[in-house]
Amino acid sequence: MTAPTPDLVLPACDFTVFGATGDLALHKLLPGLYHRELEGQLPEGTRIIGVSRSPLDDAGYRDLVSHTLFDHIPEDNLEAGALHRLLRRLHHISIDAGMPERWHDLHGLLKDRPAGDGESGSIRIFYLAVAPDLYGPICHRLAEFDLVTRECRVVLEKPIGDGLESSRQINDAVGEVFEERQIFRIDHYLGKESVQNLLVTRFANTFLEPLWNSRWVDHVQITVAERPGVRHRTDYYEAAGALRDMVQNHLLQLLCLVAMEPPTYVGPETVRDEKLKVLQALAPLVGEDVDRNTVRGQYASYPDDIGVPTNTETFVALRTEVQNWRWAGVPFYLRTGKRMARDESTIEVVLKEPPHAMFPQSEGVTTPNRLTIRMKPDEGMQLHVTAKVPGPGGIRLHPASLDLSYDTAFDERCPDPYERLLMDVIRGIPTLFMRRDEVEAAWAWVTPILTRWHDTSTEPIRYADGTHGPAEASTLLSRDGRTWQENPA
Repeated sequence: MTAPTPDLVLPACDFTVFGATGDLALHKLLPGLYHRELEGQLPEGTRIIGVSRSPLDDAGYRDLVSHTLFDHIPEDNLEAGALHRLLRRLHHISIDAGMPERWHDLHGLLKDRPAGDGESGSIRIFYLAVAPDLYGPICHRLAEFDLVTRECRVVLEKPIGDGLESSRQINDAVGEVFEERQIFRIDHYLGKESVQNLLVTRFANTFLEPLWNSRWVDHVQITVAERPGVRHRTDYYEAAGALRDMVQNHLLQLLCLVAMEPPTYVGPETVRDEKLKVLQALAPLVGEDVDRNTVRGQYASYPDDIGVPTNTETFVALRTEVQNWRWAGVPFYLRTGKRMARDESTIEVVLKEPPHAMFPQSEGVTTPNRLTIRMKPDEGMQLHVTAKVPGPGGIRLHPASLDLSYDTAFDERCPDPYERLLMDVIRGIPTLFMRRDEVEAAWAWVTPILTRWHDTSTEPIRYADGTHGPAEASTLLSRDGRTWQENPA
């Protein structure tokens, strides 16, 4: 076992996961906690309590988790001692979240030791890996059975609601039980190393920030593309679609980190304050602006996946602007889709052309300088510049890239985003989580788009599986004299 770094040691906690037999818990949360166990970050006394409707006892749940970890963690990362310690922490209680039966069992397990500040007792964390309409009922059950203390934290998965009004209703229901400081609204994209490093790249280096504005930046592209289709998530996806599932949270959060002003320091509220300002400065898309600046698509085989024809979008592209002093006039292009040509999550900050052609007699081609921030598949960044091809005689220009790959630049393993975010929950650090006003500002911007699509009965444009989406998505850029940056696979 790796010796824990002193400043990374966590307080003991009771980590209760509702929806403990679902995909999120088994494929993300438990593997994340295993890796933290492997690194020695989970102290003695920490318990992981799974809550689900499955009729499992502790032994049955441990067996389920063990098989899942063997299937989802590379063999060279599996260590018998760490696995044994993690399994020993596991408990399972069968509860229907909407029914009072068996809640006494959870009460008895949590009440067998006092909740405190990590020294006199244990921090309590409730992770709601369930449908959002259960957030309120579960929180009220926790209060009813006297399980909520000042040291409790509750984690909410996105999407929180399906629009502004339902988001407010859910936040109100949770807020009746928990204070805002206790509510951690998770977006796993904010736990990616490349996303966190964006803040460091911008604010810990002097060479970029002077260029990070409308004087030098031509436009910004944010792409989150996935090769698989909806797979087993058909019921959820039919109720959500790509705009709710991806744009309202993931893509807008990435936009905020690109466009935000430098905070006084990187702290829990200073970063979230600046992100909120970006959301409030987004140019609204309403009425005919929606028709002109958004594209809805659906991959060709989606009706086969669902079983019936449907108008749910699996692809969205849109153009917007941040209406403030720094970014006035700079377009932000966002796109996301399933059954795309490749798995890719990137931010492209494209700079303007040089103001004067210094090499009019040169051969070769030049392209605008740009910074590519890669979140998937290989986390890192590239700075694309124009260079001279070596050789005598005339000057031949050619694009070249300065490449930083986290896998090769650092010895440390790149953790899954959930690992970082789960540890921040236990520590009580909310910097990388969304505040209520952020969530509602994002919904307030997205809702008019949903309304326009509904009112005009806009049908999604079909696109072939394994492509870059509908051709109309390229029109968003081509009418501005730009093209999507398609990075090599």
